[in-house]
Amino acid sequence: MIGAASDTLWNGGAACGTMYSITCIGATNQGVLQPCTGQSVTITIVDYCPPPGCQGTIDLSQESFAIIADLNAGKIVIEYNQ
Repeated sequence: MIGAASDTLWNGGAACGTMYSITCIGATNQGVLQPCTGQSVTITIVDYCPPPGCQGTIDLSQESFAIIADLNAGKIVIEYNQ
């Protein structure tokens, strides 16, 4: 399970290899109204996700995203802990 870090976490590449537990905590104003599955996933940061696509976020792989939320949601509000 992998993801890409935004500037907030990337820290010049120091975040590469860092693991985070990710939980969906809600919907954005786009997509599915109640996307969360109630599960969490542990991912490893393997790449950088530049702005404007990633601002203060983690871009999850499709496989990781599907564990915590409906793929049709596109974007979700997450809680993450290292």
